This record gives sequence, C-alpha cells and structure tokens, in this order.
Amino acid sequence: MAKQTATQNSQKRETGRSQQLNTHFQTLKELPFHFLNLNVSYKHELIICGGAYQRACYSYHTLKNEYAFVCEYPSDVSLWGHCVVKLVDSNSNKDKDNNQITLLSFGGENRHTLVMKYVTINQKIKEIKQIKQLQSMVTFTDNHNNPIIIGRDNYDYRGARALIDGINNNLLFITYKYDNISVFDLNTFQFIKHNQLPTDNNSIWYQCFVSKSENGQVQEMMKTNQKNQQNYQMMLFCFKTGLSIEYNEDTKTFLFQEITVCDDIASLFTYAYVYVNDIILFFGGYSSTVVSNSVQKYSI
Repeated sequence: MAKQTATQNSQKRETGRSQQLNTHFQTLKELPFHFLNLNVSYKHELIICGGAYQRACYSYHTLKNEYAFVCEYPSDVSLWGHCVVKLVDSNSNKDKDNNQITLLSFGGENRHTLVMKYVTINQKIKEIKQIKQLQSMVTFTDNHNNPIIIGRDNYDYRGARALIDGINNNLLFITYKYDNISVFDLNTFQFIKHNQLPTDNNSIWYQCFVSKSENGQVQEMMKTNQKNQQNYQMMLFCFKTGLSIEYNEDTKTFLFQEITVCDDIASLFTYAYVYVNDIILFFGGYSSTVVSNSVQKYSI
C-alpha cells in the first residue's frame, strides 16, 4: 500500500511539473531543417542565415508562426559555426522607418564575408524581382568595390560571436577561439585592436556575448583629464569563464573584470541566450558528457 501511494505521489509530481512547463512554454512550428547558428531578430521576424552545412536562409514570423524561404548562400560557401550580425546605419533612426536591413555574415569553417540586404516579408512591394535581387548573399566590399575578408590569418573563427557598437555604430567586436577579442572598424575596413581574454579556459567558442547598450541602454560617459571618453560595456560567458568587458574608443584599450559563473552552466557552452531588461536567459547547453535542457537566468 505504501509503495502504491509513493508511486501515485511521484506520478502527481511529474504531472504537476509537466503542467507547469506547459504554462511557460508554447510549441511552435518545427524548423525547416536543423540549424546550428544564432539568428537575427528584426521587428516580428527571426532571420535564420544558414546552419551546419545548410546554405538556405529562412525568415520566421513570430505572430503568424510561419517560415518563409529567403535565399541561399553561394554554393562554394561551407557553413559551420559562422556569425551573423545586423549592421546599424549611422543614422540611428533610419531603419525604424523602413523595412530593409543589412546583414553581415562572416567566419565559420571556411572563412567567408558576405552581406545581404533583407526586405521584411511584411512589406508590400509590387516588383517581386526587386526583392529577389536584394535578398541574396553577396561579397562584402569596401568603398572601391574591393572584396573584404573579416578574419586574421591562421585563426579559427568557428563558433565566433560578434556585436556592433561604437559612437558611430562602426565597431565590430569579435570574440573567438581560443581566448581572442578583436575590434574591426567597418568604416576603414581594418582591424584596429587585438587582445587576449583573461581566462584559463583555452576554448572560448559558441559563447554568450552581449552588449550592455542593447535594449536602449546608454553607454557610460567618463571624464578623464577633462576629456569625454566613450566606454562600451559587454559581457561574455563560456564554460566557467565569465567576463565584464569595457572598451575605450578613444584610447583603444580594454578593461576586463571576472564574473562568477554558477556551477549549473560552468561545464556548458553552445547554449542559446537572449538579453532583455538587464537579464540574460541561457537555454540548454552542451558539454562533452551532458546535453542540458535547463533554463538559467543571470541578472546584470
């Protein structure tokens, strides 16, 4: 009798746990195929630019719960661990008034650097051919139409993570294997700074890398020697490494501060993550022995 009661209690706990999960999560339409890549959000869309050995790009509409095919990467591009970011126009209010954005794709197994002019699927455009011409991955070029490759020779950019910041939204910050951080100027098309991350974890890749200036936050203005200096603050998590990173645009210097990482994710990387309202949410993750299905919350 006691054994039967214990079994019933266990079943009730599992049922309650399942009901609780159903309260927080909603099942959406399945992906067209397996992706191993972060996506870019724009208005009510998630733009998925290829995946592990998949060259197709799709847009997912969060309100309609629908996928739409966008384009394919060139046939000579092999995708594994590449990075995609949304370029920001120097006129910060410009892309709020139209339905077109520019995506930059780089890195990966065989380094590539491509851009795509993306037109939202909600826009009513008479010429369908115009959309197809815009929505294609093309070579990233400088002002003289010379091709640009973002990446240092003999460095591995699989699993790299990047973000854009700077007073003119022209600084591309890249963190990549094994303990590297670089700054690429999108105006001059040159690397302007390299540094090593202060970590004893020699495998920084597929990490969480976010800017504190996201979600409309204002970067810190500091006065040093009576001169205003703009400092950009970022955060990085991977395995047991947690870092607060500050970059001074005037002096081109980094300042690093270590952050404690909780035991639950200290063995993980390749987790999905989202930063919103001073909170970073970590979804899942992978280690050599564990595939996690947990959700963790970090309060900045």
